[in-house]
Amino acid sequence: MKHKKLSLLKIKRILSQKGYKIQKSSVLLKQGKFKGLYYTSLTSIFLIIFFGIMPTIVNFSSKFLEAPQIIENYSKKNFERVFEGEEIQLKTKENESEDKEVKFTDLYIDILEFDDLPDDVHRFSAITLEQVFKDNKYKLKNIRDTKIVKPIKIDLLPKEIKFIESTKKRKNLFIQIVLPLILKENEIIKLERKKLFVILNKNNNSEAEKKWLKKKFKQYGVVNRDLTTLKIRMDEIPVSIAVAQAAKETGWGTSRFAVDGNALFGQWTFSGEGIKPAKADIGAKHKVMKFKVLQASVRAYQRNLNTHSSYREFRKIRAIQRDNKGNLNSLELVNYLDKYAETGKEYTRILKLIIEQNKLTDFDDAKLLPSSQKLKKQI
Repeated sequence: MKHKKLSLLKIKRILSQKGYKIQKSSVLLKQGKFKGLYYTSLTSIFLIIFFGIMPTIVNFSSKFLEAPQIIENYSKKNFERVFEGEEIQLKTKENESEDKEVKFTDLYIDILEFDDLPDDVHRFSAITLEQVFKDNKYKLKNIRDTKIVKPIKIDLLPKEIKFIESTKKRKNLFIQIVLPLILKENEIIKLERKKLFVILNKNNNSEAEKKWLKKKFKQYGVVNRDLTTLKIRMDEIPVSIAVAQAAKETGWGTSRFAVDGNALFGQWTFSGEGIKPAKADIGAKHKVMKFKVLQASVRAYQRNLNTHSSYREFRKIRAIQRDNKGNLNSLELVNYLDKYAETGKEYTRILKLIIEQNKLTDFDDAKLLPSSQKLKKQI
């Protein structure tokens, strides 16, 4: 007996004829619905979690995955700007009212005070000075050995110095006169520089210290209270350079500017009191500055090198030497004084010869006797 194959459709018809109702399974429908709900819920949970942690992911990627941001350090640029003669603008309410121009009277106020000295400043003869030095055992040979200079202060050069026939005696007398004056000014700067660093290392400064700083800003021609510039400018001039320049500018003390005007360094003035050069060009308005005493001339010279824009490179190299070793190398520094005279590099070559031939570097580490004792108490 052959069995006929019944299709699903025929079976459905037969059952319908016999009164049976055929319906789709609700279980399958329910499974489909639950499956859709499951996927919807899962998707919602994923989206909630994703958007919840997105800020954290962004912050993490910005910190660790992005290329590092380059932050430029302006401190070195500011330092270089100072070396180039530019002042760093410190924009504070306190500074906005400060004068932006440097006044001559502020720069030289302590030098102008020498003008108040009595007019009867005594001038010793060359013979008298030689005897005074001999009586006090004040010899350059002793200074080279001991590095100690006796504080013999001479206000005026002897007029007879140009008549001393022996070049060696004339040079020695000149050095003996100017050496204590140069050391005295260097000592003042050294003590003030020490005070400056003490103030800078304090968290709070007294009113007296603030007043002192304000005075020094003016004295060194520093605008906007720029401490970096003040530190660079408030420094010593090597003794050998000062002696060499005084010797070159005055012919070892024989020029009329030195004898009549106490001008050891040939500084010019266009408005102040001075002596007109005999060989000045027609129409030239400059004069050689005149001072009441030799000490004033030394102070004005040091202030000039420490503030004038022509000597920026000199101050730059001096600051570098301070940072590297602490001691100043005069034979290197002298190369940066080419703008002091019209002859430029030839001028610095001559200065170097004067230093070397007369062994002036022997005096670079010399100390004025009373000053060295005062320094020991403060260090």
